[in-house]
Amino acid sequence: MSFPARLAVASKNVHKLREIARICADWPVEWVTVEQPGVDWPDVEEPFETYAENAIEKAREVAAALRMPAIADDSGIEVDALGGTPGPRSARFASEDATDAENLAKLLADLTEIAPQERTARYRCVVAVVIPGGETSITEATCEGTIVDEVRGSGGFGYDPAFVPLGETRTMAELTDPEKDAISHRGRAARAFSAWLAQMG
Repeated sequence: MSFPARLAVASKNVHKLREIARICADWPVEWVTVEQPGVDWPDVEEPFETYAENAIEKAREVAAALRMPAIADDSGIEVDALGGTPGPRSARFASEDATDAENLAKLLADLTEIAPQERTARYRCVVAVVIPGGETSITEATCEGTIVDEVRGSGGFGYDPAFVPLGETRTMAELTDPEKDAISHRGRAARAFSAWLAQMG
């Protein structure tokens, strides 16, 4: 496998689209996204219990519909004191149609009785690239940290305002975009995929 000439991003999440555009800015591809006019974008569910299955499903659906290679990721936060949840259900933790604020509020409520030193957690991301009628490749990465009570910062999205990465005192939402991208689960997974492709080439 090598970098395709055109690559569709299988996501309708505008925050995720912006992050991928920053992280993968040096990829030698023409990006196709839902924000471009004239693209008949499919609605894709995330029915599975693993990140990899969900990422592959999204990439496959978009690759088939648009007849071009597609990239997708599935990601979530795993809190050790909660047995690794929310995990792949992070975007639907409070309910199927929950907002980021509702999901974060539920997580903090569930951790009310948990001591600060026991609030270890990690973000996990699986990136999948699917070539129509051809290969499917995945990479995976994590970002370790802790969950804090005090929501801080205006950057990022999801659980970022309460997640402090390992080695940091700031939440993910307090980091600059370059700082976040350098250590984030999504940044690490995308760079791993890019490095693998470069090696294959």
